Amino acid sequence: MSKCSTPSRSRTAVPAPSRNSSGALPRTSSSDRCRLAHSKGPAALLRGGTFCRIRRHDTAGETPLQSRAQELLLANDLTGALDALQDAVRAKPADAKLRIFLFQLLCVMGDWKRAINQLKLSATMDKDAEEMAKAYREVLRCEVFREKVFTGEREPLVFGEPNEWIALLMEALKLLAAGKPGEAATLREKAFEAAPAIGGEINGERFEWIADADMRLGPVLEAVVNGRYFWMPFAAIRELHVEEPADLRDAVWTGARVTLQNGGEVTAFIPTRYPGTVESGNGAAMLSKLTDWVDAGGETFVGIGQRLLATETGDTALMDLRTLHMDAAPGAAASDAEEASAPPAGA
Repeated sequence: MSKCSTPSRSRTAVPAPSRNSSGALPRTSSSDRCRLAHSKGPAALLRGGTFCRIRRHDTAGETPLQSRAQELLLANDLTGALDALQDAVRAKPADAKLRIFLFQLLCVMGDWKRAINQLKLSATMDKDAEEMAKAYREVLRCEVFREKVFTGEREPLVFGEPNEWIALLMEALKLLAAGKPGEAATLREKAFEAAPAIGGEINGERFEWIADADMRLGPVLEAVVNGRYFWMPFAAIRELHVEEPADLRDAVWTGARVTLQNGGEVTAFIPTRYPGTVESGNGAAMLSKLTDWVDAGGETFVGIGQRLLATETGDTALMDLRTLHMDAAPGAAASDAEEASAPPAGA
């Protein structure tokens, strides 16, 4: 990342309570969830790049319209950036790098259909983009499936045994989507009490428990593996190694290598942003420059913008995460390494 272009970080950590005596996953006070949390976004926002990524300072061949699009991105003006970039593409329709830039911007804006069209076009123009197109085509499909999970229409796949607390968490999500936040909160509380609290290290710092800061997720991490959308319990993870943000698309999905408790290894794309971020219309949140919390009723607060991982020592923004090491859990859920390697199911 380019130091000269990394947004400054001024973030209020969300306080978290100490681990309870029963060993269950602690529940953060709902009032603590209603805080603004700024964190790092992808540097320079961004050069578009090929799959191997263009360095931030490399402006050779950049058009004035492309430069204008990047300036507007820095100002969180996504609509203006899109207009400028589309003009640049019209002026140079055979430029694969411009097409890739446009693909990434459309992903940030949640226009999945147009994004995949630009992805296909870029792959026909530049062989170096074929690998990217293959990987992100499935990720885009999963984003549509993911939206349906959070509207209560579909259920996620789960790594490991489908424990009762995960079923409760899924049912709570459906109730929240159905406009029953009080009933959802009751089930979610039961799920949090039953979920194991596992210690470990995040970026080298010791913790006794970890959870997604969004109350809809808590003890599970969203991940796309081999073209399928999963909820991955933190208890199923042994190690997580996260790539440093480098391109605009990293504001939407974060690449990671996951070693599971059973020794299996998978490559994953972790959604960088919370569901509903695009619908918020907040450009900074859509670019994963901040995290905000929305009152969903029933003392439930849901995230908008960049994902945060909470521990008793504080919060870590996903784009700041580099390593996560989890302790071995007694009776930890074995991961679906074999299932994850199977051909993608229809989303």
